[in-house]
Amino acid sequence: MNQGNLINSDQDSSAKTLSMVVYGLQIASFISGFTIFIAIIINYIKMDDVRGTPYESHFKWQIRTFWYTFIGLAISIPLCFVLIGYFFIVLISIWFLYRVIKGFLNLIDGKSMYRDEVF
Repeated sequence: MNQGNLINSDQDSSAKTLSMVVYGLQIASFISGFTIFIAIIINYIKMDDVRGTPYESHFKWQIRTFWYTFIGLAISIPLCFVLIGYFFIVLISIWFLYRVIKGFLNLIDGKSMYRDEVF
């Protein structure tokens, strides 16, 4: 086995582990809200390291999940004064859980998050 394959294998293993950690931090944000910020910081710092690997799609998925959730909550929280905001917060929370669970399961199965990308 040549050294180049070993390095790529180690890089892929590290990227997969990092993707799992970020999904874990996203789920943990339901208990401790600040972990979502740790997750997004990791995503942005390590994005260059996963670029070109099969895990890049998971990082994109995680970043989009964060921003869409953040925007949804930023709109919904003020709407809580007219009570409809609570309904939207529940919907956003369910959508967030769906995205994190789907991403984690695809990661475990070795699948990309987007159909046009192939492992």
